Amino acid sequence: MTQRILVAVLLSLSCPVSASEPLAPTYPDHTKLLVVRDEHGEETPITTPAQWQVRRAHILAHVQEVMGSLPGGARRVPLAIRVEETFDEPSYSRQKISFATEPGDRVPAWLLIPKGDKGKRPAMLCLHQTTKIGKDEPIGLGGKPNLRYAKELAERGYVTIAPDYPNFGEYQVDPYALGYASTSMKGIVNHMRAVDVLTTLAEVDPDRIGVIGHSLGGHNAIFVGLFDDRIKAVVTSCGFNRFPQYYKGNITGWSHSGYMPRLKSKFALNLDRVPFDFPELIAALAPKAIFTNSPLRDANFEVEGVRECIEPARSIYQLLGVPDRIVAVYPDVEHDFPEPQRREAYGFLDKVFAYKL
Repeated sequence: MTQRILVAVLLSLSCPVSASEPLAPTYPDHTKLLVVRDEHGEETPITTPAQWQVRRAHILAHVQEVMGSLPGGARRVPLAIRVEETFDEPSYSRQKISFATEPGDRVPAWLLIPKGDKGKRPAMLCLHQTTKIGKDEPIGLGGKPNLRYAKELAERGYVTIAPDYPNFGEYQVDPYALGYASTSMKGIVNHMRAVDVLTTLAEVDPDRIGVIGHSLGGHNAIFVGLFDDRIKAVVTSCGFNRFPQYYKGNITGWSHSGYMPRLKSKFALNLDRVPFDFPELIAALAPKAIFTNSPLRDANFEVEGVRECIEPARSIYQLLGVPDRIVAVYPDVEHDFPEPQRREAYGFLDKVFAYKL
């Protein structure tokens, strides 16, 4: 598929699909990545990057069957960034900001800008876990010390932005009243707008932007990485495994109003009907760099289910000629992002962005 045709396909996915329009072909085995299906379900082995792009377009179509369509440009409004407060930290400036995402909606966030004139810097979108304080935890204002990655990356010299996810921290919004089919898709839109904020900053190199998150932030990092081509690196901690290994296949936890209600309302929590799984999502990030911290004793995301995502996805990274851009570490801990693995993740980002401290 040519780049022009692929762009047309992806643009079409941002519009609701009518009942008369064909959906992307279904794939009964979500770990079987090196095949592409036609409208009749006939499979062709994937041997070229162009063939993979067709399969990738199918994956994004299936994601939107569950999350709802990525909105088109009609919702876009000027960011209208407001700086509410500024705090002076030893190595960076910490700004409480808000920015517009669409008509009638503004997202609160923290923006950390390192001191010193080092030219254009790499930047990271930092997404919080399920915690009442939302964006405050990644910047170190409460919460768990092991999850202060926005603060640590700013101290390392990265510009970082940490927004609140819907209905956490200071951010109250009803995504469904705004017309969304899932809070997950509203999160993607908000996080893409946060990347917009980063690209407005004189300190930021727009070609060196990544995303990092733990748990809730771990899968939201994957989700936004799928749809935003400006994101070049994804760090996901305790963020995913295959649906059959998620609480023995009980995906109810993914179907509440904070995630993707269609998993229940449309697909009846039936894994034989759910049109995507995480092996496809990890592969669809390629050729972006991805680092996952996936502990051996994570009670939320059983580790064998993680391996069953990573290993098939490696075949796509190999196909695209970037096998070194997918890295997985498996520390012997529970649902956590320990310091050794964070430091390894930061080193991975430094390498991807050719950044020197």
